[in-house]
Amino acid sequence: MKVLMVSWEYPPVVIGGLGRHVHQLAKALAAEGHDVVVVSRRPSGTDPSTHPTTEAFSEGVRVIAAAQDPHEFDFGRDMMAWTLAMGHAMIRAGLRLHGEDWQPDVVHAHDWLVAHPAVALAEFFDVPMVSTMHATEAGRHSGWVSGQISRQVHAVESWLARESDSLITCSASMADEITELFGPGLVEISVIRNGIDSTRWPFARRRRHAGPPELLYVGRLEYEKGIHEAIAALPRIRRSHPGTTLTIAGDGTQRDWLVEVARKHRVLRAVRFVGQVGHDELLHLLHRADAAVLPSHYEPFGIAALEAAAAGTPLVTSSAGGLGEAVLSGQTGISCPPRDVAALATAVRTVLDDPDAAQRRAVAARQRLTSDFDWGTVAVETAQVYLAAKRREREPQPRRPIVEHALPDRSN
Repeated sequence: MKVLMVSWEYPPVVIGGLGRHVHQLAKALAAEGHDVVVVSRRPSGTDPSTHPTTEAFSEGVRVIAAAQDPHEFDFGRDMMAWTLAMGHAMIRAGLRLHGEDWQPDVVHAHDWLVAHPAVALAEFFDVPMVSTMHATEAGRHSGWVSGQISRQVHAVESWLARESDSLITCSASMADEITELFGPGLVEISVIRNGIDSTRWPFARRRRHAGPPELLYVGRLEYEKGIHEAIAALPRIRRSHPGTTLTIAGDGTQRDWLVEVARKHRVLRAVRFVGQVGHDELLHLLHRADAAVLPSHYEPFGIAALEAAAAGTPLVTSSAGGLGEAVLSGQTGISCPPRDVAALATAVRTVLDDPDAAQRRAVAARQRLTSDFDWGTVAVETAQVYLAAKRREREPQPRRPIVEHALPDRSN
């Protein structure tokens, strides 16, 4: 099949797990013999004169990176205007394919930020649109949709879901969330897990290094990731395991606040912020860590957990969303309820108290990856969704009104 993917991040522009997902999926589809074109963007803060639209053929995938034109919008200050400008640039880039007589069989949209270009290109080429919903605005804000920007994002997500001919989520919990938010009457939702290329994450058996235990968080620095609770748990962990440190790898809007949280809990010297790291440095951090700690409040899947498992790092995660499906507590890692600092500290101590048991769980986690999270399997299942979308006729669905509290309170 000829597949046109639309994503706001694709290497070298990678913000988080979405970019890595789209990259690996595109490669795997190409390896299965499909003709894959990805329309993405040039880096933020660039202008079309220094960073014009480019085309490259990499790893079996044709990648079109649209220039930021006009480039005067700033994502932080003008998010919706920035998104619409990006979408316009992507549409112009995608329309070039028509002049080459390249006709896609399906358009695949990844998240709400590319809703406008994906819908426009699918309508122009008169082909089905499949959308992967990687997260939702309501989920990111604990079920609440309030404020102008959040309501706008929620509205675009709803529109994208209802314009789609098929929907994909990476976990059953995410499928339930989409149905709760935007149903009834949605098209079929297929649950297809994220994959992992284990060859890029060589497994290292734990060899206890000299010195105190080292914990590692990897991911975006945002409130819903629960990093502040890992910091709050650190004093409790250090009482039984003196000198324990926490390395935080990633960037995000909450970095300065997290520094203040560490200062408040008097562990600032035990917390190290290393920012965004490359693959080799991340692998080094994973191989050195005694545990990867991922205490998310909200996690549609948790690709960082797969990467840690592939590298052989013992896992301590919350049971939120897709993490509860990706990690089998007691078998492939240790899980605890989200937002529970005491339970998180206990889970970490469980790993540190018994390194041999932690190693057995790490081995089981790695073995599970090869059977349940193979990118070749993900590509085959995704292509099946494409075929089903081509054969399906869909009735337009009415939109649901936006409500201030978009998800039921499941805290009790």
